[in-house]
Amino acid sequence: MIELRFHQGLYDGLAVDEAVKAYDAFMSAELVREPEGYLVRVTASPSALEQAIDEAVLAAELANYALGKTIERSRRAEAPAVAGRLPGEGAR
Repeated sequence: MIELRFHQGLYDGLAVDEAVKAYDAFMSAELVREPEGYLVRVTASPSALEQAIDEAVLAAELANYALGKTIERSRRAEAPAVAGRLPGEGAR
């Protein structure tokens, strides 16, 4: 088992949850809300291990996915604020 910690100031909780669900076929995971963020305990499934996918690889992929989804969500949240600007216009 590998434990991953995602600080709430850096990661969106929904993105972490989505990442856990995305890799559900390859692992069992426990997602715990903590005061400072999110804890995910990753255990590779037997089928993942048969395919030579170990827990370290799963943990790294899950963390990368969570980061990517956090960035996507933050960009979508910012999009309405910049949608009306012309190219090259800065914040006013």
